[in-house]
Amino acid sequence: MDSERFVSFTITHLETDLWIGIHPASFRSDIPGYALNLAKDLRREMDRYIDLHPLFLSSLTPLPPDRKAHVVIQKMIAASVIAGTGPMSAVAGAFSQFIGEALIDQFGVREIIVENGGDIYLSIQKDLEVGIFAGKSPLSNQLAVVVPSEFSPLGLCTSSGTVGPSLSFGKADAVTIACSDASLADALATRFGNEVKTPKDIQKALQLSEDFRDILSILIIAEDQIGVKGKLAIKPMA
Repeated sequence: MDSERFVSFTITHLETDLWIGIHPASFRSDIPGYALNLAKDLRREMDRYIDLHPLFLSSLTPLPPDRKAHVVIQKMIAASVIAGTGPMSAVAGAFSQFIGEALIDQFGVREIIVENGGDIYLSIQKDLEVGIFAGKSPLSNQLAVVVPSEFSPLGLCTSSGTVGPSLSFGKADAVTIACSDASLADALATRFGNEVKTPKDIQKALQLSEDFRDILSILIIAEDQIGVKGKLAIKPMA
């Protein structure tokens, strides 16, 4: 995190592990505690809902909408319907965006990044470069996505079949999706991560992405191969 542009801190609660960066002039000492309480509240809401609807946790396909559920749960279900995945595919992105938006509303934060296990919600006022970690691929930490400020706020989420504990049926080292909604970017990253089992699948996945109008950009890394499509540029890491 750029230490001149952002004051950063981490909060953890159970599986939630957030790295939050805030514009220095907007930072207040009570923000980390407030963010932690939000994360705990969201987790309690999620656990209650799963107790009543166990399929929400285990389903690998979309579930019907539930207008009585918490707004984050509704967004996860809606994202999974578009992506064709289970609702938990959107959980990290949904948490990131909910907490980011709440901090903006509560504290008037000028710029913010909320990263949750590779899934990012950001609201920025000038362009930002976001590096891509892709496990053991030789392209890992070599490339950055350039996010122009006019695309803010934005969800930038990454799925991997070779890194981390999240379920993926593919073998991509990194599939990064940009959407205006972080929960949808998260679910779609899972969907397209499932599509790439070898580097030969990259082109087919890029063509499939044309069917999803919500995708602003997609970047796929598998071994030493890369595919990119959409509105965001990439550049070598400095």
